[in-house]
Amino acid sequence: MTMNVLQTMAEIDTARARLVERGLSALSPWPRELLRKLRLDRSPSVGDRVKSWDILKTVDFIAKHLPKEAAILDIGAYASEILIALHRLDYRSLTGVDLNPRVKRMLYADSIRYEVADFLQTPFAAASFDAITSISVIEHGFRSSALLSEATRLLRPGGYFIASFDYWPQKLDTSGIQFFGMDWIIFSDADIRQFIAQAAEHGLVPLGPIDSNASERPISCAGKSYTFGWLVLQKQA
Repeated sequence: MTMNVLQTMAEIDTARARLVERGLSALSPWPRELLRKLRLDRSPSVGDRVKSWDILKTVDFIAKHLPKEAAILDIGAYASEILIALHRLDYRSLTGVDLNPRVKRMLYADSIRYEVADFLQTPFAAASFDAITSISVIEHGFRSSALLSEATRLLRPGGYFIASFDYWPQKLDTSGIQFFGMDWIIFSDADIRQFIAQAAEHGLVPLGPIDSNASERPISCAGKSYTFGWLVLQKQA
């Protein structure tokens, strides 16, 4: 399946329970979060419970399609659980990139390579990775051509671009709303289909059918209610 959509809050609860059962959840217990609020713990706060569904889908996809020695890059890696979960599954060639310099202080930084850089213009060599993951990143400061060009450059033939993102089938206006100093887009069905068409021009093609239907709006932020989409594209050999 090229695209799936989060349908209910129950799917988030179920996904988090499975992550916990498998020892893949990196959410901090409340005492540690309290220490962070009191500025007694300077380590990054990792993960977001509402991202459980897309974290689990991404982990399961990689575990099914890629061997443990596969080279995987996570873009927008600061506070992301994905590389931590993959490390716990014994993936050995993991890299994260983010503009936030605190990414260097992430969990397992002695085993995971973290670099401070713009993910639209990374320092990595061409054809360095078997997969690129992006958990709720591309909707911030979205520049499709730059993103697709860099993803195509970095991926090896047959490699995967795996992304989750804010989504609602009909267009929701986010004009004037910014996060991290960047514009925010909630992708519509038309936006995603246009992105997939652009991706094909860069040699990234859908892996299967597109299911873009949504039944509920389990996510709310900045006065908008929506859901999450999850997408996989594969670089042509």
